[in-house]
Amino acid sequence: MVHPQRAAGARRRCLAVLALTVVSTAATFPGASTRPETAPRWTGTWEAAPSGTAPALPDASIRNVVHTSVGGGAVRVRITNRLGTAPLRLDAVTVALQRPDAPASPDAVPGSLRTATFAGATSVTVPPGQDRVTDPVRLRVPADANLLVTVHTPTDCGPATYHRTALQPNFLARHGNRAGDTGGAAYTTKVSHWYYVTGVDVLGPAAGSVVALGDSLTDGNGSTYGANHRWPDRLAQRLRAARPASGRPGVLNAGIAGNRLLRDGVGPSALARLDADVLSRTGARTVIVLEGVNDLKGTPPLTDPGAFVRAYRRIVALAHAQGLRVVGATLTPFGGNRGWTPAREGARREINALIRGGLFDVVADFDAAVRDPARPDRIRPAYDQGDHLHFNDAGMKALADAVDLAALTR
Repeated sequence: MVHPQRAAGARRRCLAVLALTVVSTAATFPGASTRPETAPRWTGTWEAAPSGTAPALPDASIRNVVHTSVGGGAVRVRITNRLGTAPLRLDAVTVALQRPDAPASPDAVPGSLRTATFAGATSVTVPPGQDRVTDPVRLRVPADANLLVTVHTPTDCGPATYHRTALQPNFLARHGNRAGDTGGAAYTTKVSHWYYVTGVDVLGPAAGSVVALGDSLTDGNGSTYGANHRWPDRLAQRLRAARPASGRPGVLNAGIAGNRLLRDGVGPSALARLDADVLSRTGARTVIVLEGVNDLKGTPPLTDPGAFVRAYRRIVALAHAQGLRVVGATLTPFGGNRGWTPAREGARREINALIRGGLFDVVADFDAAVRDPARPDRIRPAYDQGDHLHFNDAGMKALADAVDLAALTR
């Protein structure tokens, strides 16, 4: 039998969450039309795909710094224990704006820190293999800004699900619940990983979201640390310059360094994680697929173009079943890298010919955008980070510039 006071409390929490959503919408968009095509909607603004596990951090407060692609008047955070082996308990989750004058600091903008709840509760337990999403948090979030998402883990909950390659300083307060601190004095340790946080949504005018599914080229390896110069970041920058907020999609980065199309490697394979990292993401309308180089150069190498075609077609079919448009990116050169061989180069060219031949709804010809005309098996020297595989900031911009913006929200 349910106790009457508990039932009443649950009803109050549900009503509070509903009221928060309505109030945040009205406060952020006064006078906005309630027509479906113009009303504020939830859209993904940031993502980090779980890539593995790290040792637990009991009684630590972890301040993750995440960069928004689009803005809104409320946020909600997706917490993950997808790769954990034991229930994850968090007794505090907070969201705040990072001080814009101190992008390498754990300090929050005074007055911006908010406590996130889960069905009205300030704590949550996430079973292994699952995610949980917070209630809406009323906070005006700009596009192209940094958020601080802080979690406190009171006990050892086993291996911690994380995204290894953040290319971004994040912060630890090693002892005690400091999630509610506006100042960052307690956060004395820097880490380059995102812990437990896999997505942020905003309530705003954005036109759905674009998800970039890929490996280290998408994850940003080679770009400037802390600068948000990965090619999906550059794509979001192009969209901000070209479109008003109401016609601009969010851009979500589902890249994992070391990821493969056909087999599990670093993180589950692209096919295995498609639902969790792409199809189930808030507002997803388009996916850009750049996967396959690690299959060609991995151990063991996989060079059968037919296997690539079957995987690509499966991704397209699953995405179409959810109403998503699919952009296929050609595989970029890696001549000069230690994983290159003439046979693998031949397979890459054959796969690219098949991608250009109509496997996807749209093609983004990344290969043509970055290859050296004098040596087309290699990256242009001006774009080469140095290992003949990854891209520097100029190369990342060239990849983003190769995406047809008109194809993203048709």
